[in-house]
Amino acid sequence: MKRVESNLEYLRKLFIMPDTPDKFMEFGHAVLEMIHDFFQEKEGLHKRITLPELAGIFNQTSMPESPHLIRDVLAEIKDKVTVHSVKVGSPYYIGHMTSAVPYFMILLEIIIASLNQNQVKIETAKASSFVERELIAWVHRMIFNRSERFYQRNIQNPRVAIGNVTSGGTMSNLNALLVAREKALPADRRFPGVRKAGMERALRYHGFTRLVVLTSKRGHYSIQKSANLLGLGEENVIEVPVDTYNRIDISRLKRTMRAIKRDDRAKGTRTKIMAIVGIAGNTETGNIDNLKELGDIARQEGAFFHVDAAWGGSALIVDEYRHLFQGIEAADSVSVDFHKLLYCPMAMSVVVFHNERDLNHLKQISQYVNRRESVDTGRFTIEGSRSFACLKPWASLKIMGKDGYRLLFEQAREAMLTFKRILEDSRKFEIMNDPELFILNYRFVPQFVMEKLHELMEMKKSPSNRAGRGEATRKARRINRVLNTLNVQLQKSIRLDDTTFVSRTTIESTRYRPQRIVVLRAVLINPLINDGILKKIVSTQNRIGLSLAYQYEPLLREAVALGIFRFFPFRRN
Repeated sequence: MKRVESNLEYLRKLFIMPDTPDKFMEFGHAVLEMIHDFFQEKEGLHKRITLPELAGIFNQTSMPESPHLIRDVLAEIKDKVTVHSVKVGSPYYIGHMTSAVPYFMILLEIIIASLNQNQVKIETAKASSFVERELIAWVHRMIFNRSERFYQRNIQNPRVAIGNVTSGGTMSNLNALLVAREKALPADRRFPGVRKAGMERALRYHGFTRLVVLTSKRGHYSIQKSANLLGLGEENVIEVPVDTYNRIDISRLKRTMRAIKRDDRAKGTRTKIMAIVGIAGNTETGNIDNLKELGDIARQEGAFFHVDAAWGGSALIVDEYRHLFQGIEAADSVSVDFHKLLYCPMAMSVVVFHNERDLNHLKQISQYVNRRESVDTGRFTIEGSRSFACLKPWASLKIMGKDGYRLLFEQAREAMLTFKRILEDSRKFEIMNDPELFILNYRFVPQFVMEKLHELMEMKKSPSNRAGRGEATRKARRINRVLNTLNVQLQKSIRLDDTTFVSRTTIESTRYRPQRIVVLRAVLINPLINDGILKKIVSTQNRIGLSLAYQYEPLLREAVALGIFRFFPFRRN
């Protein structure tokens, strides 16, 4: 790689646009060719390079001393970075929520980088600040649908903020729970508030022993991270079991709340339920909590009601999905990720608040950037400097419109149902969830094992034979332990095969509950998916599954016939 003499004249040229666009266009063309080649390259989704080999490529421990030519660095990026990047946009890659993005997003990213607006302050983000507030109003209306007068009054009102654009769902949830904490431990004439006094003094002043957050076992781990950062402690996030539809079990929630009060009476303590968090599209199964009942319970308890709709919230764009979210309009706050169902690049999110005054609880001022009477959006945000990322969903909603997203969601639903049917028709896969928002859980099960499990589950339903039910449960558990091992190995083998990809997780909410079952997880939102691709994905998984089943057959037959389980180490293909 050629080194360049370091001088100020050379460096200045890097910071200004040339008199003619020739050089800029030359490098831009090279970058677009690099991106095109990446998408056209057919060899695998992950590229066959080991992690130790990658570590060997990126092993320089000191910064470069001398400048290098742009073309040389771009060539290095092509040879070392893009070639070894994951093809998350491939329709054969259905393992995670990261999917294909429209090509115009590349153009928007160029505009964002070129303008380099900083959303913290109007002096560094003039028009873009108004774009951001307009986008927030769109999302707020999609969820809460308040009056036209409300939006006309607040869309560009610098004295309030009805929501924040954030760098991701974790930050959106943190924003919401920070507001919940402030409202649970408010300031008054004698107390300056938890922000100034800290948690210990605030709890003592208000007469509480602790604050807790209630959510389901499908709640995102960002809720624990938020509890950590807010001084609540992760132990005070209480996870309530889910029902067979992977929604928070309302009866168990009520029992949990009664148990908290009973424990308080016994110990002489006082617990404040700071927030109840409903999940609108959990990340493992895509299912939506009963938001209406959760909202009613939160109001009765005097708790803040936050809905984490990072995955599913964008589906509210389409009226046909609104019934799934009944009750979301009564939430105190809702978070929605744009880099998921809105098909924007990673990563950005928004959190909106029903009460336009709620974000005043976060208000911060600084003489050099966010003064008290300024119009800066940074007064209401946890994050400081932020890019003009909101341009991406703002433009995308204009380019594709509600009608366009309706078609994309219809395609995703059809892909999910088609994939489910192909899996069922193969008679070697067991569907493990009741999907709502484009996420399907399933596992590979050899047919003779499937038949035995069906027989055992029927035995468990028998009301007259308690001993038989117990034996059926024990035998099913032993078989499922073997199947868990097999499906872990299957997912790893699919990853090594590298022509398709699905992720895996472990859930306890299947018909085998409370046993934890390893399942494969497919996210079917890529608009480039078609029936032929789905058939190829199932065919590949079936081929690999049958190969593994042959290795595991003695173990499976032993578990089926005798109910005996022994641990055998993984065997590689």
